[in-house]
Amino acid sequence: MKTDTHPDYHMIKVQMTDGTVFETRSTWGKEGDTLQLDIDPKAHPAWTGGQGKMLDTGGQVARFNKRFGGLTLGKK
Repeated sequence: MKTDTHPDYHMIKVQMTDGTVFETRSTWGKEGDTLQLDIDPKAHPAWTGGQGKMLDTGGQVARFNKRFGGLTLGKK
């Protein structure tokens, strides 16, 4: 079996956006480093159930609806 094929797996600290810190094992950084997250499950709308907003006003969506708004896929 080859030696030194696996990366260094060590303990790091992860700091969430609200300031809470937890320890986990990772190959990121060096032993004892702190990874500061910009986006995490406590703040991101994908995990918190936030409402997405369509900001396209008169753009591509409006042009699509203008061109194809009257089409139907079912039988009449």
